[in-house]
Amino acid sequence: MALTDTFIRNVKHSGAPAGDKHTDGHGLFLLVKAAGKYWRLNYRFANKQKTLALGVYPEVSLLKARKRREEAKELLAENIDPGENKRKEKLDRVKSAEFTFEKVANEWLAKINSTKSEKTHKKNTSWLNNHVFPYIGKVPISTLNPRDILTTVQKIEARGAIESANRVKSLCSQIFRYAVAIGVAERDVTVDLRGALSQPQRTNYAAITEPKEAAVLLRAIHGYSGHPFAVAALKLSPLFFVRPGELRGAEWSEFDLENAVWRIPGPRMKMGIEHIVPLPHQAMAILKDLHKLTGHRKYVFPSIRTDDRFMSENTINAALRALGFDKNTMTGHGFRAMARTIMDEVLGERVDLIEHQLAHAVIDPNGRAYNRTAHLPARREMMQRWADYLDKLRISV
Repeated sequence: MALTDTFIRNVKHSGAPAGDKHTDGHGLFLLVKAAGKYWRLNYRFANKQKTLALGVYPEVSLLKARKRREEAKELLAENIDPGENKRKEKLDRVKSAEFTFEKVANEWLAKINSTKSEKTHKKNTSWLNNHVFPYIGKVPISTLNPRDILTTVQKIEARGAIESANRVKSLCSQIFRYAVAIGVAERDVTVDLRGALSQPQRTNYAAITEPKEAAVLLRAIHGYSGHPFAVAALKLSPLFFVRPGELRGAEWSEFDLENAVWRIPGPRMKMGIEHIVPLPHQAMAILKDLHKLTGHRKYVFPSIRTDDRFMSENTINAALRALGFDKNTMTGHGFRAMARTIMDEVLGERVDLIEHQLAHAVIDPNGRAYNRTAHLPARREMMQRWADYLDKLRISV
């Protein structure tokens, strides 16, 4: 006979040591003891008789107990042991509570540390320590929702640091994706924040892109009489048109002068992928001369003060200012725009080859990104044509 709410509320313990068992049907019963009233479910799994605890009355009502019985039956129909499933869910809850956002973030930071530059690692760590952990660091990552992340990054946005707010949101996204990968979060909740933050205004780096003006710049560079390291970096900037940080941080171990190639490791690249720079004859001559000065050191362009660091980020721009080119006319980063524009519009080089050499993501007809070695022979020829063109431009009247 099925149980009723009235019976369950009024039934008393008879004094039996093992308690009194009152059946509701289909394996569900109420076990009444001196200490309380407990819901239990008898079931068979893998030819074994088992009992599952469904809760304590009155926290778990008759209706809720019957619902839990049906849920257990559904699991059995799927050949899942309800008792084992409950144990696993409990372990998952415990695990989830242990994996706070801060714990997962620090684990992620340690894991990717070897793939990032020291500067990037310090910046990421600082952002998290100062702007994220104080607000959501102690919260289990599995319980965080989009609003939690938005409230956190909006504190940064409110100070006017729009770009930093967007970067911190991106940082949180990477941490959530890692949490999903290790099984402590269901999804990346930051996906729901698309468009929720103001976007930073993008400004292009000042660059000279007209050949006549470029000729003046090249002549000025070749007449520069600053420190030899700075002179070499300045002369190589238009030849390589890599990002300034990639040039300044160059190490001699990355260069194969015998085969005239420079391989920049992925961790030093913005896209995280190794980049290959074919070396034209003009660059080889500069590098061989520079090797006599710094070849015994780690960095191609070491700091003037210490061998432990490479050239300051201000060196090339300071040299340009000394040559009379202000920050609104030309920057170290501007050599990329100069090469991109003139190679395309004046020399008619293939745009995909230029994009490859700029280390931009280039997609093939099937939607896949080309690898770092794509069209390398053609890129080598293009780089030599570019170097020859710069020489002709420089000596033109």
